[in-house]
Amino acid sequence: MSVTQNEKIRQLTESTMVVGVDIASESHWARAFDWRGIELTKAFHFENDAEGFVLLTSWIWDVAAKNSKDQVVIGAEPTGHYWFTLAEYLKDSDIKLVLVNPHHVKKSKELDDNHPSKSDLKDPKVIAKLVLEGRYCEPYIPEGVYADLRIAMNVRERIIREMVIAKNQIQRWLKIYFPEYRSVFVNFSQTGSMAILHEAPFPADLAALGPDGINTIWRRMKLRAVGKKRAQNLYAAAKKSIGCRDGMGAARTELKLLLEDYDAKAQQLAEIMSMIEALCEQIPAVAELMKIPGIGLVTVAGFFAEVGAVRRFDSPRQIQKLAGLAITQNSSGKFKGQTGISRRGRSRLRTVLFRAAIMLVGWHGSPEFRQLHQYYTTREKNPLKKKQSIIAMSCKLIRVFYAVSTKGCAYDPVRLLADIHRNQPQQAA
Repeated sequence: MSVTQNEKIRQLTESTMVVGVDIASESHWARAFDWRGIELTKAFHFENDAEGFVLLTSWIWDVAAKNSKDQVVIGAEPTGHYWFTLAEYLKDSDIKLVLVNPHHVKKSKELDDNHPSKSDLKDPKVIAKLVLEGRYCEPYIPEGVYADLRIAMNVRERIIREMVIAKNQIQRWLKIYFPEYRSVFVNFSQTGSMAILHEAPFPADLAALGPDGINTIWRRMKLRAVGKKRAQNLYAAAKKSIGCRDGMGAARTELKLLLEDYDAKAQQLAEIMSMIEALCEQIPAVAELMKIPGIGLVTVAGFFAEVGAVRRFDSPRQIQKLAGLAITQNSSGKFKGQTGISRRGRSRLRTVLFRAAIMLVGWHGSPEFRQLHQYYTTREKNPLKKKQSIIAMSCKLIRVFYAVSTKGCAYDPVRLLADIHRNQPQQAA
């Protein structure tokens, strides 16, 4: 549910104590204020462990009792992953935790002393003052399948990043010792190519084997996609190779380790994708969303990993804002500046939607999304640039996901094209 700033301020009454906490990797600082912003006691220092958290709660309720406060709100700045354990502890202790934007903390830290300094004692006060002004949000910590899905997608992203590194290193090795290899195998990760790289990676090895020896490697593995012609091409490339011949002993070991690393990452990716698929099967809307041409498992899983339970939102516009796709403008008086997107929110969600929109408007994507994209970019009144249209498709995709997830309805291509149908009578007139 969306809560306005006025409603946030009304939640802080005379009996409420606001505690600002500056979170670090090993130790934290806390300062307590009443609803008017008057500090109630000295700053408190505690460690990032179970004993420190117990001391914090004891200090909080002791200060609250001395000042006749029966409600406590703790404000914090989400610093990396350091706040996760504190949030979990406060949740179990039934103490409300709210988060303030780090950008707001940075911009407002000079209001009290007109000085740009930053310290562990100053930040808790800035955070508490932002909470008193209602400039905070209540954190959403995913639970159940959504928590597992978010972690699994983060693991997948890390594995792919490491696979790209290993792939680039293997390609570098080939360009040094066998630059002609790419003329035979464009993609070194093909099964037939990997078999050669494991057994005979150097041009000298292939020249010694000959076409029949190369083909024997593939026949032994019962590979059908490669044969004598490919073996002859690889042998010819090896005979005329200009690759380096120095340090071949260490280079062979280097390639062996790189290939083992790449194979291990590929196996890890297969395992995590199986887990992601099993998790997505537990979300009712996934099966219907997967029926949309151009929408795959990675898109659906990435969306729910970042958004979580869709029903917690009152409208798709809130998800649009969460993704940083809310429209911003720069205007004053008669001056009207260009509009754009806020880019404030979950960048991973924005990336998932943008990539999905590009796939949807492609030839292998959705015909209705492609038709809508063509309409937006070619209409007579206010035509959009291609990138602007992709952003519009991303927002349209949010509305589709929201409707299917909250209403349990099927995807309707005709309803998607309502923008075109709505403007056709005006064009005809």
